[in-house]
Amino acid sequence: MKADSRAVLIESVVILAIGVVLGLSFNGKMVLDAFSGRLNSTGAQPSGGEAVHSTVDVQAFPLPIMLEEVRELLAAGALAVDARAAEVYAEGHLPTALSFPLGEYGQVLPDFLQQVPKDRTLILYCSGFGCPDSFDLGERLLAEGYLDARVYEGGFPEWRDAGLPVEKEAP
Repeated sequence: MKADSRAVLIESVVILAIGVVLGLSFNGKMVLDAFSGRLNSTGAQPSGGEAVHSTVDVQAFPLPIMLEEVRELLAAGALAVDARAAEVYAEGHLPTALSFPLGEYGQVLPDFLQQVPKDRTLILYCSGFGCPDSFDLGERLLAEGYLDARVYEGGFPEWRDAGLPVEKEAP
């Protein structure tokens, strides 16, 4: 019995080690950035109004948010940005969302830059969990100088399934 317990313990340690190695292989840069302070996502200034002099990006990646925070941010004036294809957007999207298909980035970007101030909070979404387009679009918009990009990972499917209002484009 004691030998069985030891074998289980060794197997558990090996599985844990493999998990750590795999996790770090996919997220190593982000972990290093977090430990070095390069993932400061708040953009907060110290009290007293003194400026912070740093070469660190305020937000390196778009921040993930859940449904309730999406609703709160939209009510506070954030802009929903749909990263799905234009045809899919036309079939249904969050109310007042702008269409910005990731596949048409170069064509859509100039108008987007003119219409949307860089200090406006952006809520990027696509086809739900597993859809990388909203995250990729968020990274690109942050690189263009936008200050606050959030990714709604549940995307349109979660919004629709929660029974929340949906807009469609006229045929």
